[in-house]
Amino acid sequence: MIKMGAAGKYIRELWLKPKKTLGNVWKEKLVLLRKNPAITRIEKPTRIDRARALGYRAKQGYVVLQVSVSKGGRKRPKDSIPKGRKPKNYGFVHFTTAKSKQLMAEQRANRKYPNMEVLSSYYLIEDGKHKWFEVIMVDPTHIQIMRDKKINWICLRTHTRRVYRDLTTSGKNMRGLRK
Repeated sequence: MIKMGAAGKYIRELWLKPKKTLGNVWKEKLVLLRKNPAITRIEKPTRIDRARALGYRAKQGYVVLQVSVSKGGRKRPKDSIPKGRKPKNYGFVHFTTAKSKQLMAEQRANRKYPNMEVLSSYYLIEDGKHKWFEVIMVDPTHIQIMRDKKINWICLRTHTRRVYRDLTTSGKNMRGLRK
C-alpha cells in the first residue's frame, strides 16, 4: 500500500460509505455518470487513494477511464434455441457468466483503447441499472513509461493483451488465485 499521509486516510473513510458521507456530491456524481457515454476518459481518478494503491501515478502514459456495465444476469443467445418446441427449463434469463462485471469493464476499456494495457481497476459507484468502474490503463510505448523502473515491466511482450488472459487483479480473482 502506498502511503498518502493523513489525507489519504480520510479519503478512504469517505468512500467506505459514500451514500451516507458524501450526500449531495454522491447524487450529483451519479447524475453525471448516467449522462456520460459507457466509456469516458477522465483527467484524474475520482478515488485517488485506491488508484494510487493499484499503481496509478500522475504522469504521462497513464490514462483513467470510467466504464459502466449493466447489472443483472446475461440473456442467453436465441440462436442456440433448439428447433421445434422450447424446453420448459431452458432458461433465457438468469444465465450468469463466469466473468465478473469488473473484468467485463476492463475488457471493454481495452477494446476501446487497443494500444494500451490495463493495469488494474476498482469499483466506483452503482445505481439500480449500472455499475461503474474506473480502469487504469498504461501506454507501453510511451517514453515516460519505458524509462520508469516501477512500471516498465508492462512494456515487455509477455504483458500484451493481459486483460484477456486474466492477468489483471479482477481476472485473477475470477480464476480463484487470490484466495
